[in-house]
Amino acid sequence: MVQLVGALRKELADSLSTCKVLVVGAGGIGCELLKNLVLTGFKNIEVIDLDTIDVSNLNRQFLFQKKHVGKSKAQVAKESALQFCPSANITAYHDSIMNPDYNVEFFRKFMLVMNALDNRAARNHVNRMCLAADIPLIESGTAGYLGQVTVIKKGMTECYECQPKPSQKTFPGCTIRNTPSEPIHCIVWAKYLFNQLFGEEDADQEVSPDTADPEAAWNPEETAARATASEKDGDIKRVSTKEWARSTGYDPVKLFNKLFKDDIMYLLTMDKLWKKRKAPTPLDWQQLENSACPQEESPGSGLKDQQVLGVWGYCQLFRQSVETLRSQLQEKGEGAELVWDKDDPPAMDFVTAAANLRMHIFSMNMKSRFDVKSMAGNIIPAIATTNAVIAGLIVLEGLKILSGELESCRTIFLNKCPNLRKKLLVPCILDPPSANCYVCVSKPEVTVKLNVHKTMVLSLQDRILKERFGMVAPDVQIEDGKGTILISSEEGETEANNSKFLSDFGIRNGSRLQADDFLQDYTLLINVLHTEELERDVEFEVVGEAPDKAPPPQSNQEEVNSITNGNKDSAQPSTSSKAPAQDDDLMIVDSDEEEAVSSSSAAAVSSGTKRKHSAAETGESSTKRPRTEQSSAAAAATDNDDDDIIALD
Repeated sequence: MVQLVGALRKELADSLSTCKVLVVGAGGIGCELLKNLVLTGFKNIEVIDLDTIDVSNLNRQFLFQKKHVGKSKAQVAKESALQFCPSANITAYHDSIMNPDYNVEFFRKFMLVMNALDNRAARNHVNRMCLAADIPLIESGTAGYLGQVTVIKKGMTECYECQPKPSQKTFPGCTIRNTPSEPIHCIVWAKYLFNQLFGEEDADQEVSPDTADPEAAWNPEETAARATASEKDGDIKRVSTKEWARSTGYDPVKLFNKLFKDDIMYLLTMDKLWKKRKAPTPLDWQQLENSACPQEESPGSGLKDQQVLGVWGYCQLFRQSVETLRSQLQEKGEGAELVWDKDDPPAMDFVTAAANLRMHIFSMNMKSRFDVKSMAGNIIPAIATTNAVIAGLIVLEGLKILSGELESCRTIFLNKCPNLRKKLLVPCILDPPSANCYVCVSKPEVTVKLNVHKTMVLSLQDRILKERFGMVAPDVQIEDGKGTILISSEEGETEANNSKFLSDFGIRNGSRLQADDFLQDYTLLINVLHTEELERDVEFEVVGEAPDKAPPPQSNQEEVNSITNGNKDSAQPSTSSKAPAQDDDLMIVDSDEEEAVSSSSAAAVSSGTKRKHSAAETGESSTKRPRTEQSSAAAAATDNDDDDIIALD
């Protein structure tokens, strides 16, 4: 007779009490996950999160209370979880999982790693660390009512990076407020600013510098002190942006100098942010007005929406749009609010002007009104119930792994609407590793198309190796027979190379570079394909990738009829990552996470894009569904975005 301890077999219960697991992220999904783990019987848990608690987290991250605002999420989550099970042994780290201290040996001490992240960079990194340590990883993510959980095991399943993903659409709040690096960050900031000034104020959409940015203060006490400087027992006192603007009569010049001069100068005082980034340059209205050229105000050639104005041109557009929006507010009366609409000219002018001025401040190429409009989208809110469902699925997948039943693990999609079989949870068998993956194959290799006469070494390091290929501290040597070191992870060793072009080192069409990241135990061979025909503002292309194009679905009614979503499968896991929310809760849902999660999963089923379940579930052989980088089921679900932003937990 099977012995039970609670709802679990005794052998499994004993395993839970002795195994050590790592939880990466203590936000929306992380809070639910920690609670589930201790109540299920896990006794040895380590949790890591770089973030601190913000007021905006309290509506769904239930392990936190008002008195905890400004404190470490990981530490408070540990203390709160221990109240559910005082006998548990929980270790908390207020740190970044990408810190070199958390190396392969650190990961090898765990039997299981569970991601509750919100950004792709951290997900990529944990994926590689688990591959290097050969430890099972449960990946998860949520976007509004959508969610996903999947299991990653070296040599058995696809890794997180096996399938190309479209550009990230959601971003951490601290990135938007303090350290934007892409035009979309500035566009999101400008949309938030519109709501703060003219619309419904939202604590999740703060635009002022984030004084509690953990990256600006690695000392937890210092971070907490900053966050609680003007509050008592968590009762934060904030000056309303809208009230301040009203007190100035919505004066465009005063608004301009506050947003683009004073706030930027304050950011510069957070000097830790600029040690490895280019510092922003404040703008002053009077100086710009005095130095403005008359030609800058005259329209250029071409369609108006496709013109990129100069800095003073956007200053003028900012003033005009603020005056128009101010008049609209006055016409609506006291307490009125405006709603941002990309088809409303004054609102679109405001976001275009504010976003471009911020792009200029942070040394980015400014965008046309057409480009800004095409990038602006809706923000999807974080839903507490979605986080709870996904966290439960993570634990269920973890129980399968610890029971030695890895083959029964599934990728589980949580949809907004039931499919044809009236199921919200849709399980799919795990795919094997991709032969074209540049991470988990035995000898990763890619071809990158770029202009060797215009691409600098610093761009290769930051934009290509770190941003595109997810390396943390790359070392690069040229395969030229001499082993020329192009980039060294040792500080200062190759800094003189940063401003030089690749061609200055003899790199040309057909050259090969070897990039090593010793922290990730990862080596990537890069074949250079020189071209002078890249599109405007495109620095490079990875050959063979087209994540936004998917093969047409193959309809197969016989396969559709055989699809089953039985009881066993309706209780499966899902995925997540760390993110922003205020600075923490904007989460990223990647396209693969959205692949089968769309609310139109019924349509996906009818088009044959879901795969059959395995024989263990349906009594039939498994049939692999057509793989699309952004399947029809996903398309509806995600391109989420941060902004097309998606607030993920």
